[in-house]
Amino acid sequence: MLDRTLIISVFVVASCGLAYELIAGALASYLLGDSILQFSTIIGCYLFAMGIGSHLAQYVPEKRVLDRFIEIELLVGLIGGASAAVLFVVFAWLSMPFRTILYALVFIIGILVGMEIPLVMRVLNQRQADFSTLISRVLTFDYLGALAVSLLFPLVLAPKLGLARTGFLFGLCNALVALWTARHFAAELAQPRLQQQRAVIAILFLLLGLFASDRLVQWSEQHIFGDPIIHAQTTPYQRLIVTRWRDDLRLYINSNLQFSTRDEHRYHEALVHPALSSLPSAKQVLVLGGGDGLAVREILRYPNIEHVTLVDLDPAMTSLFSHNAELAALNQHALTNTKVTVINDDAGRWLEHNAQIYDVIIADFPDPSNFGLGKLYSVPMYRLIKHHLAETGIFVVQSTSPYFAPRSFWCIDATLKAAGFFTYPYHAHVPSFGEWGYVLAKQHDNYQPPTHYALPLRFLDAASTQLMFRFPPDMKAIPVEANHLNNQMLVHYFEQDWGNVIR
Repeated sequence: MLDRTLIISVFVVASCGLAYELIAGALASYLLGDSILQFSTIIGCYLFAMGIGSHLAQYVPEKRVLDRFIEIELLVGLIGGASAAVLFVVFAWLSMPFRTILYALVFIIGILVGMEIPLVMRVLNQRQADFSTLISRVLTFDYLGALAVSLLFPLVLAPKLGLARTGFLFGLCNALVALWTARHFAAELAQPRLQQQRAVIAILFLLLGLFASDRLVQWSEQHIFGDPIIHAQTTPYQRLIVTRWRDDLRLYINSNLQFSTRDEHRYHEALVHPALSSLPSAKQVLVLGGGDGLAVREILRYPNIEHVTLVDLDPAMTSLFSHNAELAALNQHALTNTKVTVINDDAGRWLEHNAQIYDVIIADFPDPSNFGLGKLYSVPMYRLIKHHLAETGIFVVQSTSPYFAPRSFWCIDATLKAAGFFTYPYHAHVPSFGEWGYVLAKQHDNYQPPTHYALPLRFLDAASTQLMFRFPPDMKAIPVEANHLNNQMLVHYFEQDWGNVIR
């Protein structure tokens, strides 16, 4: 019975081991961006460390296997459980390199996790279990534990508990395994009472962390963002932060500023009005991304618009900007307007299964900082969008900065051309971001920038619009490749451009 319970503990151990890896990858993606790079390097470092741990396990003396297993469980629980909270504090408050601490923690946890399964197998082997059956049972529960946490983490744990509390929860599981082992194998331990006391102390510490972690994360994020945080939420897709300082509301996604209320009108007027004011007969508009509803707000100002379809991946984003009083007021309740349909789905997948044609399509996606986002700016994606655009319709893409990220900007322009569009790149100054770029695209080469606007606008007028479509020498077009799915050149350009700015 004890051996069967010990094997079941392998399920818990495996779940915890994978959870710490996922927490580190998710946290690095939130704070550093480029989720594919972060997850890839963290997984590689973690697996390498596990290999070292498995090798080191053979040097544990036979008489001390259970003692060492308990001690390792406690160390894994304490270090792994507190890892997310520690990384938040390091990123927010300490001057030491965040990546160094991140990979040091991943490496240490990986070594300890790598020692767990070999030690459990040695404990079971001491009880003269059939070796082939032993291997089968241990690996079965090991893989089942990994499957369980890989499903629970993105669907339940991260969005409901947050990364810090999830870390402490799994640390608590490790510590409980250690306490159970210390109690049920007391006769085989050198100092059973000491081991049980250590486990109890670890459990109390982790419980304290579990209940205090939200406050710790809020304290750390408050330091990161500076302004008072009025909303913080982890979704299955991203971390949403809303701050307020006096009359300035700001939205951050994964620590990246999305808008400031002091100048968002500049960004959204430039995104929407050069297209819509050129098509007074437009009735159907599709917005891809833009879950804050601010682009939809501008679109609804045109009386000729009959319907707007908004497709945004994250339901938490559209729900926040539909039901939060301050944020819904900011978009003038655009997302609950009877003319608007909100759809929460992947934009590419939704376009593939929808046949409607639109007069105007606006792509307000996040910047192409990783391959998952880069595909939304690819030739196949733009060709798919072209099938949904009316013959005389206009397609507009937010296209990062032509000044700070020139290769990225002109790559988007080149990608639209490769998809068969005629392009009209333009730019506007948004103080929160600097010089920002857009590309307007049509199926025919017949676009002329508006010479007047029927609507009263805060930023745009005829003169400023003409200037937007002119590029000074330091933002002129440069030779770049189009963004295809097999190379994702745009993501590489984006990393190079913004890496140069940061340096």
